[in-house]
Amino acid sequence: MTQAGKTVQQFLTALNEEDMATAGTLLTPDFKFVGVLGSRDGADVYMEDMGRMKMKYTIHKIFEDGDDVCVLCDYIMGDKTVFGCSWYQLKNEKISSLRVVFDPRPLL
Repeated sequence: MTQAGKTVQQFLTALNEEDMATAGTLLTPDFKFVGVLGSRDGADVYMEDMGRMKMKYTIHKIFEDGDDVCVLCDYIMGDKTVFGCSWYQLKNEKISSLRVVFDPRPLL
């Protein structure tokens, strides 16, 4: 696994353990998130949301291409689990952006 993949795996492990301090250190300050239910600009704003949501991840597969990392996983949100894909882009060994796709209907 490349350093980019290790960074993403460390980020997801920190989120699963609700270690928001460690997870936040793996994001660039200008981190951008785009998902099916909204977007966020800035690492601090994103980490605040993640702290409230307490979402968990079950990783099925990680694909790497340079500083791009794709994760196929289950997103576990309370009593709902949905399968999706996360595309992480890294700069200087930190996550600078994340795009997430999944079917949101089970959450609505």
